[in-house]
Amino acid sequence: MVSLPEIIEVEYYRRAAEAAVGRSVSAVHAPDDWFIKGGADAQALSLAFTGQTVVGLRRTGKLLMMDFGDPDGPPNAVLGLRFGMTGRLVVDDHAVIEKLEYSSARVLPEWRRFELRFDDEGTLVVVDPRRLGGVELNPDDSRMGPDAFELATEELAAALEGSRTALKARLLDQHRVAGLGNLLVDEILWRTGLDPAREADSLDGSEHEHLAEAIRTTVAELAQRGGSHTGDLHLARVRGGSCPRDGELLDRRTIGGRTTYSCPQHQR
Repeated sequence: MVSLPEIIEVEYYRRAAEAAVGRSVSAVHAPDDWFIKGGADAQALSLAFTGQTVVGLRRTGKLLMMDFGDPDGPPNAVLGLRFGMTGRLVVDDHAVIEKLEYSSARVLPEWRRFELRFDDEGTLVVVDPRRLGGVELNPDDSRMGPDAFELATEELAAALEGSRTALKARLLDQHRVAGLGNLLVDEILWRTGLDPAREADSLDGSEHEHLAEAIRTTVAELAQRGGSHTGDLHLARVRGGSCPRDGELLDRRTIGGRTTYSCPQHQR
């Protein structure tokens, strides 16, 4: 599988990490201070998780959270994992995603940015060549937007309301809608016929409904296909590419800081 860690891929990681639930941590290996976010350090992570049991897993958007504590009590520490563009999760030496589009299939020792070692000698490792992800002790997910897998029309309308920002940039803002990345947003807007450069607040009620449904169905469909890179637009997202729907030469622009492909013919 060649992909990018958007909401679909992080959901795959969550499912793979289910193998860690019920297992106790014997050691924490966090050799890269840069990779530790939120003001903690390697010692704090070791004190928080060593001797603790993984009691649950959660995901909001592209943030994977592991709950730790006594199996008979409430969680007393949370580990947040973010994967950026190049991070992969390897559980017990098995990588659910073999290769990422902007990364490598190799697992060099220096790329092992964070590791939990379990009492049964298994491991959970974040491999990230470009150090674009990170780990965090007790991350605050309260400011994240609603999860794209279950986004309601009303939630989308609230996320777009009053914003003159480009529609694509607003959808990429994890505080507005959690989980969407560059590939998914281009695919969704191509499917809905919406110009990614339109002002976010310019959509009417029917467009809100259409876009919210497209977000849910596109994420679900591409998850079944195998990843965010499996969209109908994906192969045409190259310089000189043509729209798979009408054959028009695709526009290539930078919107929201990301390279964006769209069709000038049917996206308005």
